[in-house]
Amino acid sequence: MEKWLVVLGIWAMCATCAVLFIRGATGGGSGKRTAAEKGVRPASRASAGDARAALND
Repeated sequence: MEKWLVVLGIWAMCATCAVLFIRGATGGGSGKRTAAEKGVRPASRASAGDARAALND
């Protein structure tokens, strides 16, 4: 019984890490998209040229 709890714990930890990794890899772009759609440009992009901003988008 104790062995199964250890195995289940390891699998649960792997599943949690996979979910967090996938969520991080997708970027959670909803906040970034709304800022871009409103026409608000971050300060780092405001100083760069339009060609560089287009590449970043």
